[in-house]
Amino acid sequence: MKPTLLILAAGMGSRYGGLKQLDEVGQAGEAIMDYSIYDALKAGFGKVVFVIRRDFEQEFKEKIASRWEGKTEIGFAFQGPDTYVPAVPGQVERAKPWGTGHAVLVAKDVVREPFVAINADDFYGFSGFQKMAEFLVSDCQSTHYGMVGYVLKNTLSENGAVSRGVCSMDENHLLRTVTECTGIEETQSGIFYKSENGKAPLNGNSLVSMNIWGFHPHIFELLQKGFNDFVEKNAANSKAEFYISSFANDLINSGTATFKVLPNDEKWYGVTYREDKETVQRAFVEMTRAGKYPVPLWGRGRNEE
Repeated sequence: MKPTLLILAAGMGSRYGGLKQLDEVGQAGEAIMDYSIYDALKAGFGKVVFVIRRDFEQEFKEKIASRWEGKTEIGFAFQGPDTYVPAVPGQVERAKPWGTGHAVLVAKDVVREPFVAINADDFYGFSGFQKMAEFLVSDCQSTHYGMVGYVLKNTLSENGAVSRGVCSMDENHLLRTVTECTGIEETQSGIFYKSENGKAPLNGNSLVSMNIWGFHPHIFELLQKGFNDFVEKNAANSKAEFYISSFANDLINSGTATFKVLPNDEKWYGVTYREDKETVQRAFVEMTRAGKYPVPLWGRGRNEE
């Protein structure tokens, strides 16, 4: 059974200011997620499931999903503030869904096979999907999962601070912790993040999580239980978010599951800020000229100058 690509595309980037998931960055109008789909299918994934919001379903299907119909199996899951959310005392009304862990959870009735969950607006590169496909086929088990780790210095933005989950591992590359660090920027003196005492240094060669996680479908059972507990504790907090990385830490700390870190030294590209778009567009032009991608991605196009 081929693994599934689960694309988390329900969020709206507040710093970016719009639906960056649908923004065109390629020469034929490709969005970043189109490159992820192309790379994943090339790496051996057999199905693509999109997690989206109901309010832009039609636009999303017209701009993205229609491109890949007939080339792979397509599925949809819908994330809203009330999707699979238990009713608990003191619960307040929310305008936004509950974060990345919740986004994965809402796909539980659509995904039946081992899968990789990714952000729609991050470019991961072919080798990341290749490593994850190999892991999902040969090593993934009901409580043994995977994560592709990227080198911190390869994931920074030239246009502002970013947040990254900095990983610590044991000698067998099993994940120990993912520590969310915010305000990460590179200066002439090195790479720093915001700490309680001001700025603190980070090693640029550290591996970080870019939210490319590989799971066995048993994760949905664990996610629902973890999410139910989270909602009960945070029912009165309209901004609380249930993150994949935090949930992974909980699973590791409780001894419930293990995570294999798959190192990858490819450069990450994304559009955290609107100013990042030009950098991303240039990168895809260069990769296309180098023969890595056809134009358009979803057809039999040829590489163009």
